[in-house]
Amino acid sequence: MGIDTIVIVGYFILIAAISLIFKKMASSSTSDYFRGGGKMLWWMVGGTAFMTQFSAWTFTGAAGKAFTDGMSVIAVFVGNMVAYVFAYFWFARRFRQMRVDTPTEAVGRRFGSVNEQFFTWVIIPLSVINAGVWLNGLGVFASAVFNSDIITTIYVTGAVVLLVSLLSGAWGVVASDFIQMLVVAVISIACAVVALVMIGGPGEIVREFPGSFVMGPDMNYPLLIVCTFLFFVVKQLQSINNMQESYRFLNAKDSKNASKAAILALILMLFGTFIWFIPPWVSAIIYPNAAAEYPQLGNKAADAVYLVFARNAMPLGTVGLLMAGLFAATMSSMDSALNRNSGIFVRSFYAPIIRKGQADDKELLRAGQLVCIVNGVLVILMAQFFNSLKHLSLFDLMMQVATLLQSPILVPLFLGIIIRKTPKWAPWATVAVGMLVSWSVVKVFTPQWVAGWFGVENLTGREISELKIIITIAAHLFFTAGFFCLTTLFYKAENDPYKVTTAAFFNDVETECVAEDGQDMVDRMQRKKLGTLVIYMSAGLSLMILIPNPLWGRLLYLCCALTIFTIGYLLKRSAEAK
Repeated sequence: MGIDTIVIVGYFILIAAISLIFKKMASSSTSDYFRGGGKMLWWMVGGTAFMTQFSAWTFTGAAGKAFTDGMSVIAVFVGNMVAYVFAYFWFARRFRQMRVDTPTEAVGRRFGSVNEQFFTWVIIPLSVINAGVWLNGLGVFASAVFNSDIITTIYVTGAVVLLVSLLSGAWGVVASDFIQMLVVAVISIACAVVALVMIGGPGEIVREFPGSFVMGPDMNYPLLIVCTFLFFVVKQLQSINNMQESYRFLNAKDSKNASKAAILALILMLFGTFIWFIPPWVSAIIYPNAAAEYPQLGNKAADAVYLVFARNAMPLGTVGLLMAGLFAATMSSMDSALNRNSGIFVRSFYAPIIRKGQADDKELLRAGQLVCIVNGVLVILMAQFFNSLKHLSLFDLMMQVATLLQSPILVPLFLGIIIRKTPKWAPWATVAVGMLVSWSVVKVFTPQWVAGWFGVENLTGREISELKIIITIAAHLFFTAGFFCLTTLFYKAENDPYKVTTAAFFNDVETECVAEDGQDMVDRMQRKKLGTLVIYMSAGLSLMILIPNPLWGRLLYLCCALTIFTIGYLLKRSAEAK
């Protein structure tokens, strides 16, 4: 067994331990299982808000784009930052103040029971498809790195994620996100420091980057880059601050903890955005042929640039840490999806429709765990299914359906908490209109056709790609969101059967959740348990000093281990009664 494989096995053991350590905290009620009872502290909620927005794509697809196109890759991450600013000032505390356990319960309170069922059966299948795509993508990448079997990777990773979500619910999900955030931070900072030392500082990156560092190659129209930045801000604003994604803030102890969590996610995204892409930018200068080292990835070979840097420039064991980071990024999105889906199914379908409100909390908890198992198995099978279909048109068809639905469902879930007076049919009708808009973007409003409006005939492949993004976001902004806003013209209070429940919902949304000052037992348990886990993680990192590396490589691992240990020690100290 190689060093890198041992590192990944150690990481999996650490994540599996979380499910056992936090099992007791999630076993007393469905509220504890689905959202930690709304008792989580800001640093845990902020960590999960950051990690669920972070994916393996950052280390693969985004790194490949940074390698080829330079600085323009940060557009989507700037959008995330702006979204978290809005979350801090407005959305985060209001999501916590919805006073529900699952996102679809919030939809039910805001839009009524029909829309609650509609979004329940849109969100669950879509998230299973998305999680299957993430898991399959991770399997393909891991097989290219270690020559491992794709199916084995899918099953092992899926099983570990399922274990954490099943046994420890939201507590295990959020705790694992915090640990995974530290894994990502360690690998990112270590690679960035080495890359900067190798190249001679940030100024050298700008000067030596092949082509234009700001614009990148094959870009003749700078306005496209500017528009991409602006429209990504719009896209990420609604992608992060909508009722479907509100579950991350539902966990918070109170309104203040929810807002603090948004600020932590903002700070992590701000520093992370520049730290992540230093190695790919440096690789474009010192390893210009990096994309050729993994031809088995086909036209996605540039996605392995981080891996090439870790293999060539970093001490032994870093590839294992990098792959642990990739697993962390994928698992953080998957376990959140499993936990959220089981909560949605139980609270919005099983309890009110199947059991007609007759089930007690213990029965609902067991049902949630059973649904979590079914969801996990479906995700694993979906990933395996995608792997077998990757060369067939059915794969493209399923991806198109997911894409057609993804953007439209966010529009009413984003605007619904801002615009109050809408008819009961507005949400599902907006999704239907949005699907039509998505289809028209694919089939009618093509980049070449839109460019023709401005007398532009010849576009490069990159310009077509950027313009496609702009057209898609703009179409949903003006047509889909515009349609939802126009439905307010048809609102009549006397015809609204949900007028009372909607008024109660918005009254709660504007009423602050206040927790008692000082630490309670749950606060101390969070700090103590996570502090212990983080110290174990630092012990594992310190063992990497024994790997036969040059002195600077051993010192690098020592610094990483000491930093992680300090975080764990401070968490344990803060758990002491005051």
